[in-house]
Amino acid sequence: MKEIELKLQGKIKRLTNKTFKFDERIREGWFSAVYFLKTCEIVESFKPDNIVTMQFFQKSDAVLCGSDEAIALIKTFAKDADSLEIHSLKDGDKISPFETVLTIKGPYQNFGFLEGMIDGILARRTSVATNVYNVVKAASKSGVQKPVIFMGDRDDHFAQQAGDGYASYIGGSTAQATHAMNEWWGKKGMGTMPHALIQIFNGDIVEATKAYHAKYPEDDLISLVDYNNDVITDALKVAREFGETLKGVRVDTSRTMVDQYFFRNPDVLGSFDPRGVNPELIFALRKALDEEGFQHVKIVVSGGFKKERIEQFEEQKVPVDIYGVGSNLLKINIGFTGDNVMMNDQHQAKAGRIYRHNPRLELVE
Repeated sequence: MKEIELKLQGKIKRLTNKTFKFDERIREGWFSAVYFLKTCEIVESFKPDNIVTMQFFQKSDAVLCGSDEAIALIKTFAKDADSLEIHSLKDGDKISPFETVLTIKGPYQNFGFLEGMIDGILARRTSVATNVYNVVKAASKSGVQKPVIFMGDRDDHFAQQAGDGYASYIGGSTAQATHAMNEWWGKKGMGTMPHALIQIFNGDIVEATKAYHAKYPEDDLISLVDYNNDVITDALKVAREFGETLKGVRVDTSRTMVDQYFFRNPDVLGSFDPRGVNPELIFALRKALDEEGFQHVKIVVSGGFKKERIEQFEEQKVPVDIYGVGSNLLKINIGFTGDNVMMNDQHQAKAGRIYRHNPRLELVE
């Protein structure tokens, strides 16, 4: 059983290193800034009895993620970790600019070398969770919540997938592209066909879809229909072939391409940008499917979607059923800062920084 299930059942309060599987070289300081390592050694030699309070904050309205991971890092690698006093918010909490999300109290030399890593964990996880949250919120603007598929496998190093998938889950996306993205929280990744499969069948969308269905008959059948840059023609081909078996079509037209539909219907041009996956193309696709009795076929769109573009689609009530989003969810745009703000329970901090008490913080057992 995954730890996330135990957490949801209330049997544990936080995920631990059983989930995160940290690199043991952390204990040696391999991933810590050298000046933190040197400072710990100096403090150990000259000020071993110090008790400091370190607090962490950021400067945006955001969805916190990474708190469990940061606490697990401290509990696993800090010296005499059980003697440290830790207070923290929880993954999924909405946070405000400059709000304290985590404090650590104890001898600096026991945990100070982890400061930069904690900042990095919180920054990446919170950025992804917040990006996903904003996209999921945008995808409900029409009044109906549309699912958002997290497709970030090609936009960053593969080793980040488990953490990014968890952050995406915290942000509100439970449909993800790889098994690794589901490692910390879910079961398996999901997906149907890439353009490569259609290429192998010489661009024949029907034959490629037949092969997919023959190999994976238990999957919901969703066909990728932009390979030949003729979305409506190919969508109707697969719909006529598979009927009720076809659950959806995905449109992933490049932003540099104009679909063949517009060359056949030049009279509709002139008042919008016809490139890529645009509202007019999706309206026309929905109309064509409906006119032939394929109202059950859902429309999935992907390719360059971000919060603002989804909001535009939703405001125009474009008949999209599912959004696939990738690179825009992985932008690291929230940075965290760790500051020592108290020493022996007295204010002691660099100019401009003070201890910010936050009554929402919970003591970590």
